[in-house]
Amino acid sequence: MRLPVLTEEEMTERQRELAARIAGRRGAVRGPFRVWLHSPEMAERADSLGAFARFDCSLPKRLRELALLLAARHWDAQYSWNAHVHQAVEAGVPEPAVRAIAERRYADVAFDDPADQAFFQFAHEVLDDHFVSDATFAAALGHFGPQGLVDTIGALGNFTMLGMCLNTFQVDLQADKEPPFPDIHGYGRAARS
Repeated sequence: MRLPVLTEEEMTERQRELAARIAGRRGAVRGPFRVWLHSPEMAERADSLGAFARFDCSLPKRLRELALLLAARHWDAQYSWNAHVHQAVEAGVPEPAVRAIAERRYADVAFDDPADQAFFQFAHEVLDDHFVSDATFAAALGHFGPQGLVDTIGALGNFTMLGMCLNTFQVDLQADKEPPFPDIHGYGRAARS
Protein backbone atom coordinates (compact mmCIF):
# COMPACT_ATOMS: atom_id res chain seq x y z
CA MET A 1 0.00 0.00 0.00
CA ARG A 2 1.27 3.45 -0.86
CA LEU A 3 0.30 4.99 2.49
CA PRO A 4 1.35 3.67 5.87
CA VAL A 5 -1.22 1.60 7.72
CA LEU A 6 -2.00 3.56 10.86
CA THR A 7 -1.44 1.75 14.13
CA GLU A 8 -3.81 2.40 17.00
CA GLU A 9 -1.06 4.41 18.74
CA GLU A 10 -0.66 6.64 15.66
CA MET A 11 -4.38 7.33 15.33
CA THR A 12 -6.13 10.36 16.70
CA GLU A 13 -9.09 9.80 19.00
CA ARG A 14 -11.41 10.45 16.03
CA GLN A 15 -9.59 7.86 13.90
CA ARG A 16 -9.75 5.28 16.71
CA GLU A 17 -13.49 5.90 17.10
CA LEU A 18 -14.07 5.42 13.37
CA ALA A 19 -11.83 2.36 13.20
CA ALA A 20 -13.82 0.73 16.01
CA ARG A 21 -17.13 1.54 14.29
CA ILE A 22 -15.90 0.24 10.92
CA ALA A 23 -14.47 -2.94 12.47
CA GLY A 24 -17.74 -3.49 14.34
CA ARG A 25 -19.81 -3.29 11.17
CA ARG A 26 -17.40 -4.94 8.75
CA GLY A 27 -15.41 -7.31 10.95
CA ALA A 28 -12.09 -5.47 10.61
CA VAL A 29 -10.49 -2.34 9.21
CA ARG A 30 -9.11 -3.52 5.90
CA GLY A 31 -8.87 -2.60 2.27
CA PRO A 32 -9.90 0.95 1.44
CA PHE A 33 -10.64 1.84 5.06
CA ARG A 34 -6.93 1.65 5.83
CA VAL A 35 -6.57 4.47 3.28
CA TRP A 36 -9.65 6.46 4.21
CA LEU A 37 -8.73 6.60 7.90
CA HIS A 38 -6.03 9.09 6.92
CA SER A 39 -8.98 11.48 6.38
CA PRO A 40 -11.46 10.76 9.20
CA GLU A 41 -14.30 12.80 7.71
CA MET A 42 -13.88 11.06 4.37
CA ALA A 43 -13.75 7.68 6.12
CA GLU A 44 -16.99 8.38 7.95
CA ARG A 45 -18.83 9.48 4.82
CA ALA A 46 -17.41 6.68 2.67
CA ASP A 47 -18.41 4.14 5.33
CA SER A 48 -21.93 5.54 5.44
CA LEU A 49 -22.42 5.56 1.66
CA GLY A 50 -20.74 2.16 1.30
CA ALA A 51 -22.93 0.62 3.99
CA PHE A 52 -26.03 1.99 2.28
CA ALA A 53 -24.94 0.73 -1.15
CA ARG A 54 -23.97 -2.73 0.11
CA PHE A 55 -26.56 -3.43 2.78
CA ASP A 56 -29.49 -1.02 2.81
CA CYS A 57 -30.40 0.24 -0.67
CA SER A 58 -33.57 -0.93 -2.40
CA LEU A 59 -31.80 -3.36 -4.74
CA PRO A 60 -31.77 -7.07 -3.97
CA LYS A 61 -28.45 -8.42 -2.73
CA ARG A 62 -27.55 -10.17 -5.99
CA LEU A 63 -27.86 -6.87 -7.89
CA ARG A 64 -25.87 -4.95 -5.29
CA GLU A 65 -23.12 -7.56 -5.68
CA LEU A 66 -23.43 -7.44 -9.48
CA ALA A 67 -23.04 -3.66 -9.41
CA LEU A 68 -19.92 -4.06 -7.29
CA LEU A 69 -18.41 -6.61 -9.71
CA LEU A 70 -19.19 -4.45 -12.73
CA ALA A 71 -17.54 -1.41 -11.16
CA ALA A 72 -14.61 -3.49 -9.93
CA ARG A 73 -14.01 -4.87 -13.41
CA HIS A 74 -14.50 -1.47 -15.03
CA TRP A 75 -11.76 -0.05 -12.79
CA ASP A 76 -9.70 -3.28 -12.68
CA ALA A 77 -10.05 -3.14 -8.91
CA GLN A 78 -8.65 -6.55 -8.11
CA TYR A 79 -9.00 -6.32 -4.32
CA SER A 80 -12.68 -5.47 -4.62
CA TRP A 81 -13.31 -8.22 -7.17
CA ASN A 82 -11.61 -10.86 -5.04
CA ALA A 83 -13.44 -9.72 -1.93
CA HIS A 84 -16.87 -10.04 -3.59
CA VAL A 85 -16.83 -12.53 -6.44
CA HIS A 86 -17.85 -15.45 -4.24
CA GLN A 87 -20.47 -13.35 -2.44
CA ALA A 88 -21.98 -12.42 -5.81
CA VAL A 89 -22.27 -16.06 -6.87
CA GLU A 90 -23.71 -17.04 -3.48
CA ALA A 91 -26.25 -14.21 -3.81
CA GLY A 92 -27.44 -15.56 -7.16
CA VAL A 93 -25.32 -14.01 -9.90
CA PRO A 94 -24.74 -16.88 -12.36
CA GLU A 95 -21.14 -18.06 -12.67
CA PRO A 96 -21.13 -17.84 -16.49
CA ALA A 97 -22.10 -14.16 -16.21
CA VAL A 98 -19.34 -13.58 -13.65
CA ARG A 99 -16.76 -15.25 -15.94
CA ALA A 100 -17.93 -13.20 -18.93
CA ILE A 101 -17.62 -9.97 -16.91
CA ALA A 102 -14.15 -10.96 -15.69
CA GLU A 103 -13.10 -11.58 -19.30
CA ARG A 104 -14.86 -8.44 -20.54
CA ARG A 105 -17.10 -10.48 -22.82
CA TYR A 106 -20.09 -8.25 -22.09
CA ALA A 107 -22.06 -9.42 -25.13
CA ASP A 108 -22.05 -12.90 -23.56
CA VAL A 109 -23.51 -11.77 -20.23
CA ALA A 110 -27.02 -13.18 -20.06
CA PHE A 111 -29.56 -13.54 -17.27
CA ASP A 112 -32.73 -15.63 -17.28
CA ASP A 113 -34.55 -12.97 -15.25
CA PRO A 114 -35.50 -9.97 -17.47
CA ALA A 115 -35.07 -7.61 -14.48
CA ASP A 116 -31.51 -8.82 -13.94
CA GLN A 117 -30.76 -8.41 -17.66
CA ALA A 118 -32.20 -4.88 -17.61
CA PHE A 119 -30.10 -4.06 -14.53
CA PHE A 120 -26.94 -5.39 -16.17
CA GLN A 121 -27.57 -3.41 -19.37
CA PHE A 122 -28.28 -0.23 -17.42
CA ALA A 123 -25.15 -0.53 -15.24
CA HIS A 124 -22.97 -1.57 -18.16
CA GLU A 125 -24.05 1.43 -20.25
CA VAL A 126 -23.50 3.83 -17.34
CA LEU A 127 -19.97 2.54 -16.75
CA ASP A 128 -18.83 1.99 -20.31
CA ASP A 129 -20.76 4.56 -22.34
CA HIS A 130 -21.19 7.16 -19.57
CA PHE A 131 -24.78 7.52 -20.76
CA VAL A 132 -27.86 5.27 -20.88
CA SER A 133 -30.00 4.83 -23.98
CA ASP A 134 -33.69 5.68 -23.78
CA ALA A 135 -34.66 2.03 -24.30
CA THR A 136 -32.32 0.82 -21.56
CA PHE A 137 -33.52 3.53 -19.18
CA ALA A 138 -37.18 2.70 -19.83
CA ALA A 139 -36.60 -1.03 -19.28
CA ALA A 140 -34.71 -0.49 -16.03
CA LEU A 141 -37.24 2.05 -14.81
CA GLY A 142 -40.04 -0.42 -15.49
CA HIS A 143 -38.35 -3.04 -13.32
CA PHE A 144 -36.89 -0.94 -10.51
CA GLY A 145 -38.76 2.37 -10.43
CA PRO A 146 -37.20 5.75 -9.68
CA GLN A 147 -35.79 4.75 -6.28
CA GLY A 148 -34.15 1.66 -7.73
CA LEU A 149 -32.43 3.64 -10.46
CA VAL A 150 -31.26 6.32 -8.05
CA ASP A 151 -29.95 3.61 -5.72
CA THR A 152 -28.20 1.94 -8.68
CA ILE A 153 -26.39 5.15 -9.58
CA GLY A 154 -25.46 5.67 -5.92
CA ALA A 155 -24.11 2.13 -5.67
CA LEU A 156 -22.15 2.37 -8.93
CA GLY A 157 -20.74 5.73 -7.83
CA ASN A 158 -19.70 4.32 -4.47
CA PHE A 159 -18.12 1.23 -6.03
CA THR A 160 -16.35 3.43 -8.61
CA MET A 161 -14.85 5.56 -5.82
CA LEU A 162 -13.84 2.32 -4.12
CA GLY A 163 -12.04 1.07 -7.23
CA MET A 164 -10.26 4.38 -7.72
CA CYS A 165 -9.10 4.33 -4.10
CA LEU A 166 -7.88 0.73 -4.22
CA ASN A 167 -5.92 1.28 -7.43
CA THR A 168 -4.49 4.70 -6.63
CA PHE A 169 -3.21 3.70 -3.22
CA GLN A 170 -2.30 0.19 -4.39
CA VAL A 171 -4.21 -1.55 -1.65
CA ASP A 172 -2.68 -5.01 -1.50
CA LEU A 173 -4.52 -8.05 -2.67
CA GLN A 174 -5.39 -10.49 0.04
CA ALA A 175 -2.36 -12.72 0.60
CA ASP A 176 -4.28 -15.89 -0.27
CA LYS A 177 -5.72 -14.52 -3.53
CA GLU A 178 -4.42 -14.52 -7.06
CA PRO A 179 -4.87 -11.46 -9.26
CA PRO A 180 -8.14 -11.95 -11.15
CA PHE A 181 -7.00 -9.70 -14.01
CA PRO A 182 -3.28 -10.47 -14.43
CA ASP A 183 -3.22 -8.65 -17.77
CA ILE A 184 -3.43 -5.14 -16.32
CA HIS A 185 -0.58 -2.80 -15.59
CA GLY A 186 1.36 -5.42 -13.66
CA TYR A 187 -0.65 -4.26 -10.64
CA GLY A 188 -1.63 -7.05 -8.36
CA ARG A 189 1.56 -9.00 -8.90
CA ALA A 190 3.66 -5.96 -7.99
CA ALA A 191 1.41 -5.02 -5.09
CA ARG A 192 1.84 -8.47 -3.62
CA SER A 193 5.65 -8.48 -3.90
